[in-house]
Amino acid sequence: EMLEVTEEALRLAESYQTRNIPTPKFFDDGLHIALATTANVDIFDKILLFNAINIEQGYKMLHIHSPREVTYNAE
Repeated sequence: EMLEVTEEALRLAESYQTRNIPTPKFFDDGLHIALATTANVDIFDKILLFNAINIEQGYKMLHIHSPREVTYNAE
């Protein structure tokens, strides 16, 4: 499913930018999250449900990261 970029999503993405989350270089990543958030995409709800069960069972919470966040570039 494709989402149209809305003014609401752009405002939210800009709010992320004012706090440097993510850095300006990765504005598109923030916009992606803003679009998912404003469109009520249920993946976030699923993560919350997984985490509720994990905590209940004594496990750590899941954290979602982009490949850029978990790789090291020695440049």
